[in-house]
Amino acid sequence: MDFWEPIFVSIRVVILASFIAFVLAVIAAWFLKKKSFKGKIFIETFLMLPLVLPPTVIGFGLLVIFGRRSLVGQWFETIFNQPIVFSYIAAVIAAAVVAFPLIYQMLMSGFESVDSELEAAARQMGASEQQVFWYVTIPLSWRTLISGYMLGFARALGEFGATLMFAGTIAGVTQTIPTSIYISVESGNIGMAYYWVFSIIVFSFVLLSVVQRLKKSNK
Repeated sequence: MDFWEPIFVSIRVVILASFIAFVLAVIAAWFLKKKSFKGKIFIETFLMLPLVLPPTVIGFGLLVIFGRRSLVGQWFETIFNQPIVFSYIAAVIAAAVVAFPLIYQMLMSGFESVDSELEAAARQMGASEQQVFWYVTIPLSWRTLISGYMLGFARALGEFGATLMFAGTIAGVTQTIPTSIYISVESGNIGMAYYWVFSIIVFSFVLLSVVQRLKKSNK
């Protein structure tokens, strides 16, 4: 096996997946922070579910929602002339789903730590909700946003179970570092597995180091 190919696949998948998860988490966290309504706790619990569900359950759920028999899957295949399952898009979706709860949890914590009196003062001065968000909330919680993104990136990088079920292990397309480690061990190529394990440990260590530095600088 080529050592670099799964690394490049992982980077392509994780960059897009973490960006999608981050944008959705920002929208969800900001909306739920502002709103108070009946059933809010159930929505928040649903958003956090991928954090505790087994990867096989997530993979199965993605197959049901985006599979070739689903409405979404059929629509996608009609438009793009290819199924979502066992494609680069499938790998991105799987990684984004598992990364989302971590990012959302961090962002919600960061948004809630912002002094509400400062936000209220900005509104009293005539600022719109969008202006409050961009000029008050974001500047006061930017470290948490970066930490959340980094944690989501690391989680997406290590995703295995849902990716294996939903995207498969197609070389050069969906075969990420974790799935490559699995295949190497199964085929007895332990030496290559060591290299990939070391590479993902280095990636994760660097990302978590940045998060820890941001936490200390925020105190």
